[in-house]
Amino acid sequence: MCKNKYENFYNDYRVNIELFLKNIKPEKMKELHEIGIVFRGFILVNYEFKKIEKEEKHTNANKDLRGSFISAINTFAKNAFNNLSLEYLESGNTLFVFKAYEIQASDCDGKEPIILYGLLDKRKKDTDKIVNKFLQKIDPILNLFISRYTNKDFSEINQFEPFQNDIKEFILA
Repeated sequence: MCKNKYENFYNDYRVNIELFLKNIKPEKMKELHEIGIVFRGFILVNYEFKKIEKEEKHTNANKDLRGSFISAINTFAKNAFNNLSLEYLESGNTLFVFKAYEIQASDCDGKEPIILYGLLDKRKKDTDKIVNKFLQKIDPILNLFISRYTNKDFSEINQFEPFQNDIKEFILA
């Protein structure tokens, strides 16, 4: 009985978020290179809007290493600074912006961290302004992901590929 009540609430909530997202017309983010979602050190889904210009001395970071780095740096900040959430890092002309939430996976009894990240170009604007603009815009994306994939098996990463279209539609709408 309780399970059906919660399933109905969850389904209504998910439908309302999806309708909300379809009607939002977010301001375009010209600075945005990439958005992705990291869980347990792996990038579950990401969408690249434009390539990051590489200097000759830099190599392209492996996708798995990027996910592990994002997860590790956020865990470090949380543990070392009394649950402080890391908002962003700067490297040259690139900002790595993070937003951590929690999600319930089917193979775990408790909720675990899930991190939405963005790679942004900071050359033309104030860093704090870019970060705040990004963080305001991405909440609905991660909320939709959480509502859609809570209590799912996260070991099958292919199931998240269709979410690339949701990210793209939301940002480019």
